[in-house]
Amino acid sequence: MGDVTTAVNLPVPSVPRVRKDPSEIRQPAGEKKVLLAAPRGYCAGVDRAVIAVERALEHYGAPIYVRKEIVHNRHVVDTLAERGAIFVDETSEVPEGARVVFSAHGVSPQVHAEAAERSLDTIDATCPLVTKVHREAIRFARDGYSILLVGHAGHEEVEGTMGEAPDHITLIQNPEEARTLDIPESDKMVWISQTTLSVDETMETVDILKKRFPQLIAPPSDDICYATQNRQVAVKKIAPDADLVIVVGSANSSNSVRLVEVALEHGAKAAHRVDFAREVDEEWFNDVATVGVTSGASVPETLVEDVLKLLAEYGYGEVDEVRTAEEDLMFSLPRELRKDLKAAGQKTSNKRDGANREHEIV
Repeated sequence: MGDVTTAVNLPVPSVPRVRKDPSEIRQPAGEKKVLLAAPRGYCAGVDRAVIAVERALEHYGAPIYVRKEIVHNRHVVDTLAERGAIFVDETSEVPEGARVVFSAHGVSPQVHAEAAERSLDTIDATCPLVTKVHREAIRFARDGYSILLVGHAGHEEVEGTMGEAPDHITLIQNPEEARTLDIPESDKMVWISQTTLSVDETMETVDILKKRFPQLIAPPSDDICYATQNRQVAVKKIAPDADLVIVVGSANSSNSVRLVEVALEHGAKAAHRVDFAREVDEEWFNDVATVGVTSGASVPETLVEDVLKLLAEYGYGEVDEVRTAEEDLMFSLPRELRKDLKAAGQKTSNKRDGANREHEIV
């Protein structure tokens, strides 16, 4: 018998990108500068969730299982994985009796039940603002309302919210679906929303629904989170003066994707989303005088700093920060983790070293 050859798949080595020299880029008529949006980056819910996994790894030791991505950012997930976090799609992938963290996007009651059946020690890092929407869904369903949920199908937050009252909730993804929605009318109808949507598109959808269903009422407080709104307001401020807007954030980050759309809708000549500075195409700089920069609510500031360093190499060294709001909100760590840290005599605060935020909400 002749020799048998077995195919072996070897990883393709990464090739450093060869960038054009700055002299090869067409220069704009005006002076080059960067408009840096603020607020940007981490919100309180993301900060809490990431720190929860970090502290869990420190306190309990690796591995710590995490259902879904703790937040929608490649860099954060990869960094935590290097430290011993194991990311899984479902609780069925977690060994019985192990410890699992639920992501900031929340989970349905079914997921909690599955975790209990497997005797998993759970740490619920759901953002408190997402939990608020869950509680609204539960209360409105209990009171007999038909609930119209504005959100994106397949998003983890939407799946978790719909799981709270599946027989009462109808999902509407966009204005077109609001126009064609076919459901039985009810005297008691309410709308709620995913927390990370575009404020403008959400209200466009809601306005259409209100015209079709005059009895439709709003939730008692705004569902779109403060951080999502603040980042969109900041982008609206810089977009009219920007030849190019760069949004740092991952493709599965709803609020990061929305920032690109908001920039284009409010005057930016071009807008692109990148995970890392290496993904920035220097061809974007041709004839560009002003570059706007921002980042989604799950993006660490170090990734923005990398983009600013790259921009400086191409002559965009002048950085003007455009601030439209101050943020000092902080959510305390999940109660399960706080309880164990307190029992061990360790600090239970969510406050990072050097942080200047004083308002911690339990």
